[in-house]
Amino acid sequence: MLTNENTVLTLVDVQAKLIPVMYEKDLLIKQLKTLVQGAVCMGLPVLWLEQYPKGLGPTIPDIGELLTGNSPIAKTSFSALGSTEFRQKLQEFGRSNVLIAGIESHICVYQTACDLLNEGYHIEVAVDAITSRTKANNDIGIERMKQSGANLTSVEMCLFELLKTAESTDFKRIATLVK
Repeated sequence: MLTNENTVLTLVDVQAKLIPVMYEKDLLIKQLKTLVQGAVCMGLPVLWLEQYPKGLGPTIPDIGELLTGNSPIAKTSFSALGSTEFRQKLQEFGRSNVLIAGIESHICVYQTACDLLNEGYHIEVAVDAITSRTKANNDIGIERMKQSGANLTSVEMCLFELLKTAESTDFKRIATLVK
């Protein structure tokens, strides 16, 4: 199970030029905001990626503004593990669980999940906080990650899993976020 001590959130390529063409983009943005706000509230480390930002633009403000004190990691590889900076930061956190959200499900999210699985990480994919340009590509990305050994979760499920108990000091804030 995910815990605050063993989990890092990885956000993949939630960028200005990609978002407009994504399947169910409004729901994606809503879910990503909830996930990031919840992670920040609980003090979960966040690794934040941007695919070729010169061409695809920065992370959308709705998400970037929530990550104050953090900066994105630029990459050109589809998998986050193609970035030396990402690999180093992930190792510095020393956490075995990686919770993944972002775009696109069948490309960068999929390749990141598979590479992390191959490196021995436990992977949880927040399926309601990932998407692709088409429903078919989103669906096949989710299915392939599942077949590869990634666990599937939802934003609400993973946030309450991280909380563990209603006695947590963060419970009220998280409960408000998911309503």
